[in-house]
Amino acid sequence: MEVVNPIVARWQREAKADPEEFWARAARKAPWFRTWDRVFEWEPPTFRWFAGAQTNLCYAALDHHVERGWGGHAALIAENERGERRVYTYGQLLRQVKRLAAALRGLGIERGDRVGIYMPTCPEAIMLMLATARIGAIHLVVFAGFGAGALNDRLTMAGAKAVFTADVTWRRGKPIALKEIVDQALAAGAETVRSVVVLRRGEQDVPMQPRRDISWEDFLALGQGQDDGYVPMEANEPAFILATSGTTAKPKLAVHSHGAYQVGIRSTGEWCFGLKPTDVWWSTSDIGWIVGHSYIVYAPLLIGCTTIAYEGALDHPSPQTFYRIVEENQVTGIFTSPTAARLLMKYGTEPARGFDLRSVERVVCAGEVLNPPAWEWLQKEVFQDRIPVLDHWWQTETGGPVVGNPYGLAMLPIKPGSAGMPLPGMDVAVVSMDGTPLPPGERGIAVIRRPFPGLTPTLWGEPERYDRDYWQRIPGVYFTGDAAMVDEDGYFWFAGRADEVIKIADHRIGTIEVENALLRHPAVAEAGVTGRPDPLRGEVISAFVTLKEGYQPSEQLESELIETVRRELGPVAVIGELNFVRLLPKTRSGKIMRRVLKAVILDRDPGDISTIEEEGSVEEARAAWLQLKEMLKVGTWLESETVSTSDDK
Repeated sequence: MEVVNPIVARWQREAKADPEEFWARAARKAPWFRTWDRVFEWEPPTFRWFAGAQTNLCYAALDHHVERGWGGHAALIAENERGERRVYTYGQLLRQVKRLAAALRGLGIERGDRVGIYMPTCPEAIMLMLATARIGAIHLVVFAGFGAGALNDRLTMAGAKAVFTADVTWRRGKPIALKEIVDQALAAGAETVRSVVVLRRGEQDVPMQPRRDISWEDFLALGQGQDDGYVPMEANEPAFILATSGTTAKPKLAVHSHGAYQVGIRSTGEWCFGLKPTDVWWSTSDIGWIVGHSYIVYAPLLIGCTTIAYEGALDHPSPQTFYRIVEENQVTGIFTSPTAARLLMKYGTEPARGFDLRSVERVVCAGEVLNPPAWEWLQKEVFQDRIPVLDHWWQTETGGPVVGNPYGLAMLPIKPGSAGMPLPGMDVAVVSMDGTPLPPGERGIAVIRRPFPGLTPTLWGEPERYDRDYWQRIPGVYFTGDAAMVDEDGYFWFAGRADEVIKIADHRIGTIEVENALLRHPAVAEAGVTGRPDPLRGEVISAFVTLKEGYQPSEQLESELIETVRRELGPVAVIGELNFVRLLPKTRSGKIMRRVLKAVILDRDPGDISTIEEEGSVEEARAAWLQLKEMLKVGTWLESETVSTSDDK
């Protein structure tokens, strides 16, 4: 399988021929206080990159640029759904971060201490991330939308010494009392937390616990007379820990370092996204996720871009919000999620009209598979085939992209629905559960055969779990847990988590495939599917569908959707039932929680749903399913052929 673009092919050959020299060349772009003794050490499952080298993630993101005369360049544009906007140059951002670094030292935070950040995507939170890395402490950002249980779990697992929060954030105009959630979380445990620092943003006072809680202003005052400088860190020392997104039960705290992570996300940011200093880059994510860490904060600042941080919903206060921000800031590159694309798609192209989007050079998506209908809408209707809309694949554990279309090197032809090819330096394959490489067209498990800079080398406090979950599932390779297939051209097609495959009469169908088929119908805004046990076929498909504005459930629409799936996937894709709902259960990073749908169908406890975006979505799915079961009892719903067990149906 030869790469058709000769530039990309050359990069991949060089990486394969001498991976250590390949990554050493990439690392030389980063500022180092001391160079490495060895490029790579690997004693499975542990590994180290650039051993002995010294750097600091904050220094590389800020001081380095100011020292080379870049201090007047815009570094951060912060906006929110209430219309507030703040702009910081690299010089201004560095001054604020230094102030916070001194205050952290005044609070008693030392090298290696863990600092919890439970704040929205606001400038103070971003500055705090940088300041924590600056002094050699380790930040743990928890999405400011998680409940008290999820926050407590993460703070306890990390052994956090302090927690930073705000009194309130807003989501679609609704205030969310963050300090109250912190109080509930700490009342349930997290005994290592000694200090809670509160940034006041709202009009109402919040309860403050004596000797533990401190206002933002009093916190800053602690920095008087304290050192605000950076600490040289060995390349493999942790800069931050971050929990996986929560589609599974117990979260895992991935560790990312000052050196290897820096090299990895800077390199892939340039190769995959084409990041350059002249960019105005907008990643629509939240700092609570790895996308926010890597591509709101660190990679854009490492490269010298202007990065936009947005707090709020993309469709609030109106569906025009997204397009207004693009036009007003002359955004050149956008990183968003398929969920966000489908959210905007629900309103059609009318909100985009009247806005000048010509500054945009490329759009990249990740989080889940970019369904072909969403790709077509962005590519052809919103951006009118003027720019590329690109998919790619990665995980919290990888830090940055692994499979993608290398826009920054030389683009490959786009195949809608495919994440692209492994980026240079990434040794990725699709294998069976016994580790046998699979031929083109056969679905298996995506694995990584060799570590690269940015791949997490361990889980915080759980090295045995790291070995068991990632390196022992298929011995000798890193187990991603994602089902995938490689085509004849070497493109990767991901089908969701490996445990989300539906087995119908010995045929394996990915949940993503069925959801993509449903999204082909113009009425469907989002779809989530799972498998339901069936006595003859083993499993059948249970689908949950939300509709676009202007569409209503009807028997005709039900029949059309079932026929759409049959036309796209063939008669083997048997839909047992189709449920119309207003909301799908999703994590706050936008991933559909199919295990929750499975629990609803099987009438089981859904388990940990602390990461769910709206708890009401579970009850809505349950109500739809119960109503459907009642209808089926009296024969008033699906035509008999839709639940037939004959092979030709």
